[in-house]
Amino acid sequence: MSLERRISIVTLGVADVAASTAFYERLGWKRSSASQEGVTFIQMKGTVLALFGREALAKDAEVADTAPGFSGVTLAHNVSSPTGVDAVIKFAVSCGAKLVKAPEKVSWGGYSGYFADLDGHLWEVAHNPFFPMDEQGHVVLPA
Repeated sequence: MSLERRISIVTLGVADVAASTAFYERLGWKRSSASQEGVTFIQMKGTVLALFGREALAKDAEVADTAPGFSGVTLAHNVSSPTGVDAVIKFAVSCGAKLVKAPEKVSWGGYSGYFADLDGHLWEVAHNPFFPMDEQGHVVLPA
C-alpha cells in the first residue's frame, strides 16, 4: 500500500469561527450546509477548507495551543497573471485581510504578495510562469 498524493481538507485553527467564516464569505467563498456552529466547511477546487476553533483543534490533536506567530506554513492561491495577483491582494485587503507583503517580482522568476486572514494565517497570491494552470484553474506541475 502507498499513500495517495492528496490533501483532502486544510483546517485552520481560528480564534472566532463565526468571524473567520464571515471574512471568507466576504471573499466570495460559500460555506457548505455541512457546516455547524463550531466548524465551517468551504468547498474549494479539489479540496476543502475547514475553519475550526484554535483551542479545540489543538485539543483534538492532543498538542499545546502555543502562542500565535509564524507557523512555518503558508497557503497559496495561484493566478494566471501578475495583474491577477494585484487584483486578488487588493480584494482580500478590502475584505478585511492584512497586507503582509505587497506584490512584487520575486527571485524565482514569478510575481507574488502575501496577506494574512483574521487569525494571521498567511496566504501567498502568486503568478508562477513555470507552473501553468489548466482550464479549471489547477496548477499543472512539469512531469
